[in-house]
Amino acid sequence: MPSAFAEKLKKPSLPKSYESKAAPAEITDTDRMFIDLREAAKKNDIFRTQQLSSNLANYPFDDYVAYFRIKPQLFDSGGAARGDYSADSQVIAFLNQYQGTALADRMRNDWLLVLGKRKDWSRFDIEYAKFVLDDDTQVKCYSLLSKLSQGENPTKLGIDARSVLLDPSYFGQACQELVPSLVAAGGMNPSEAKAIGRAASEKGYDTMARRLGGEDPIADVVKSAKADPSKAYKDFSQNASRYSKENQAVAWGVIGQFLAKKLDPNADDAYRLQQDLGYNELLSVESQEWKVRAGLRAKDWVLVKNAIDGMNPAVRSKDPAWTYWYGRALKAEGQEAKARENFELIDEQYNFYGQLAREELGKSNHAPARTKVTDQEIDVMASRKGFIRSERLYAMNLRFEGNREWNWELRNMSDKQLLAAAEYAKRINLYDRVVNTADRTKQEHDFSLRYPTPYRDELSPIARQIDLNLAWAYGLIRQESRFIMNASSSVGASGLMQVMPSTAKYVAKKIGMINYTNDKLSDTNTNLTLGSNYLNMVLIDLDGSWVLASAAYNAGPARSKAWREKLNGPTEGAIFAETIPFPETRVYVKNVLSNANYYSSVLNGQSQSLKQRLGVITPKAATPSELP
Repeated sequence: MPSAFAEKLKKPSLPKSYESKAAPAEITDTDRMFIDLREAAKKNDIFRTQQLSSNLANYPFDDYVAYFRIKPQLFDSGGAARGDYSADSQVIAFLNQYQGTALADRMRNDWLLVLGKRKDWSRFDIEYAKFVLDDDTQVKCYSLLSKLSQGENPTKLGIDARSVLLDPSYFGQACQELVPSLVAAGGMNPSEAKAIGRAASEKGYDTMARRLGGEDPIADVVKSAKADPSKAYKDFSQNASRYSKENQAVAWGVIGQFLAKKLDPNADDAYRLQQDLGYNELLSVESQEWKVRAGLRAKDWVLVKNAIDGMNPAVRSKDPAWTYWYGRALKAEGQEAKARENFELIDEQYNFYGQLAREELGKSNHAPARTKVTDQEIDVMASRKGFIRSERLYAMNLRFEGNREWNWELRNMSDKQLLAAAEYAKRINLYDRVVNTADRTKQEHDFSLRYPTPYRDELSPIARQIDLNLAWAYGLIRQESRFIMNASSSVGASGLMQVMPSTAKYVAKKIGMINYTNDKLSDTNTNLTLGSNYLNMVLIDLDGSWVLASAAYNAGPARSKAWREKLNGPTEGAIFAETIPFPETRVYVKNVLSNANYYSSVLNGQSQSLKQRLGVITPKAATPSELP
């Protein structure tokens, strides 16, 4: 039987020019063999990939067949680069044959890891110069090692390294070699190396931490803070004098981070002690960011400003949050002109903090003027090779590969071309590509594409019946599934509104949905009915707060109530959202409410205040809820 995506791609009402030009959507036995090859390649199973690829000699995706055959020869079963020369000739032939394609860039990424491992710097440098995406932290570390081996200025390389070594989750072998090499060359001092190692230890990578920075004098404090930050705070208060000024400072930073993640008011005190001692540059990214959040939670604008002043520039620039909150801290000090300068840096961004910055400047949050594209411009997109390949990959539910091909095709497009591509995606029912493609425009926009409203005939009456705000419901769906009906999460949520099976059963019983079984959760109307009703239930349970209810939909009502209970007084919704302890939920809430604001503009033509939508959240004792 064809997949759900295959059915969509066969939509009969499309003009002929918008029919998929890829292979027929029916999933064949050969397609299934190709999918098996992909799975074997993910496991780096050389025998199985050789066996399967030999039976796919004439398969349309010949580049993927070749890639899946070669890639396991570059990595062992644990995912580590092999470092030998056995596959070099195959890789070079592949890069020559498929030059300029998304998959060639992916192959080059893989080979760079192999070249770096074996220190083949001359070949590495040639290939690295051709690596288009350049989005691999390990490859960046190997590039710095190559420059170091060739005698480039160690001090400059140390500065460059500090903008790369931000998240230990992506370090791998290359970055663990880079740090001690820089220390030996004088490009990084031992304290900086220990700070990078400490960041790894904070995330549980203790072996990596020792490789990066050696033994850490405050390793026991880090371990204690992770296990019980409140106890660590009390213990270190009594023992801090035993440590050097530097180690006292970084210890307070670690303790402050883990207290802040528990929403413990002592986090502000811990960070104040750190601030008085200095050494901001030796705090991990997590500690730097939670220092700001601790200040926000305590309404300590002096700490907020000092924390952002002390941030690694690479950390400060990667998130508009820190520009917005720095402006707010300046405003709290009465520096209105400088505050405006900061808000103006991000007021043209169409995100959560861009909207808040515009409101600080007295501007509206209307959707921008719509730029229209012609049928002729859309027709051009229907014949783009990358889009044709993507459609076929999506029909096989190979979304990772489909996204790679689609996004590669978008490179270097003008805003008008991006809108034409988004409109084409809409006409073939690839709504996640509609959103992601329209989201890339810089000057010319069409928010009816960036914030589309598919399934409106189904969703509107459901929302109207229970008096659920339609813009908010759409904002949540856009974040949950990007309108992919057969989307499923690693924890079992499914459908447009990503409803958990246990939640679905609970809601179905509550609303009297007769003969409900979880196999019906993939039905569009059923999914929207259950998801919308649950969203309304959490809204009622959480006193009508869209911030709390959005958090509850993602993390559960009990957690949302617990976070509210720990407030030290009435708190603006933006601060509550920014200080949610779970990274996924924090991003989720900000995106859902930012989406909802623009959906209101698209649906109703009304300018909305995001601050009003966020409201003020007052502490309240957490009470048990029967909601799942």
